[in-house]
Amino acid sequence: MKLRLKILLLFMSLALTMSLMSDTYSRYVANTTGNLEVQFAKWKLLVNNVDITDGNTSSIELTPVMQENSNVAKNKIAPSSIGYFDIDVDPSNVELSFDYTITLDVLNEDLPDLLISKYSIIDDKSVDENSITMDDVIDNKITDTLVYNNKIDENGNKFSFSPFTIRVFFEWFDGETATMSDEMDTLVGTSEDVTSLQIQANIKFEQNITALPEEDNSEGIVTPSDDVID
Repeated sequence: MKLRLKILLLFMSLALTMSLMSDTYSRYVANTTGNLEVQFAKWKLLVNNVDITDGNTSSIELTPVMQENSNVAKNKIAPSSIGYFDIDVDPSNVELSFDYTITLDVLNEDLPDLLISKYSIIDDKSVDENSITMDDVIDNKITDTLVYNNKIDENGNKFSFSPFTIRVFFEWFDGETATMSDEMDTLVGTSEDVTSLQIQANIKFEQNITALPEEDNSEGIVTPSDDVID
């Protein structure tokens, strides 16, 4: 009996030792898989209803509007005439700050009195034209930075840029400091080689992730038109 008890205790001791060794050399093991997903910021711009961000070279049509003058044929230009064309920009599907640069060129190089003179930013075409604020075009360029705002308005709507229009004014300058003489003006009207004023607008939009946010005076409420258009 004593021998059997000793053998039993030996096996119990051996089993306990093996169990302790197993615990000593085992590791906790667990596996998992993580997936990261971040949506791309939207970058889609329409200019005069043409998507210019589709990866293709885009060309837009610019329609001249001449200031009414009963002494000049409709939609024709003559000395002292003033007209404009609109560049309609729709950035409502853009989700980051961006710059735009419009470089304007009068292609009639031999007619120095045909000028790009002023421009205006219009966020509502229904406003009285007499109330539109105009700025001088410097070096035939128009530039600005539009800053994205991450705030949510009082109705829980996410900020989005509002469509706006860049109205560009041109003229056939005929003041006292005009470069062209009356004879040169007359030659334009009688020439068969040059029959129209030709203006080219090169329009570039580029993201700007370093643009500084504007001062927030709204106490957390955003009015997009106030932030986008000065």
